[in-house]
Amino acid sequence: MLTQYQNIQVSVDGSKEADLAFSKAVAIAKRNGAKLEILHVVDTRSFQNVSSFDSAMVEQVSEDAKKRMEEYYQRAQKAGIKDVHYSIEFGSPKTIIAHEFPKQHNIDLIVVGATGLNAVERLLIGSVTEYVTRTANCDILVCRTKEVEDALSD
Repeated sequence: MLTQYQNIQVSVDGSKEADLAFSKAVAIAKRNGAKLEILHVVDTRSFQNVSSFDSAMVEQVSEDAKKRMEEYYQRAQKAGIKDVHYSIEFGSPKTIIAHEFPKQHNIDLIVVGATGLNAVERLLIGSVTEYVTRTANCDILVCRTKEVEDALSD
């Protein structure tokens, strides 16, 4: 029996892997007639190393994230997804993607790219994807392949 997903979360960070995950999430949402929640998490740990905390830097990061999310939103709508939303959250990507956001939005499928970090970063802080697949309470689709249904051109 096939699972009919109703609330799909796709986590994006600007990487090629995240873009692939987005395309696959759109195709799944379209097939299921599901709501698509596009999520970007600004990792606040990156601001802890800045000696003189600059609010202009936070504003710039926020503006860049909003611009990117608007583009994803438009692409999803153009592909025929009627119920699509985006969120920009601040904090720990691991806990927000795996637990907080899915609980708040009744998510039944999380779609993520296989990696978003380089090999050294994965060794030091661990993979967000690995954490999500180990700890989330719903189904996870980890996108590794480049084959994408042509959902965005319909």
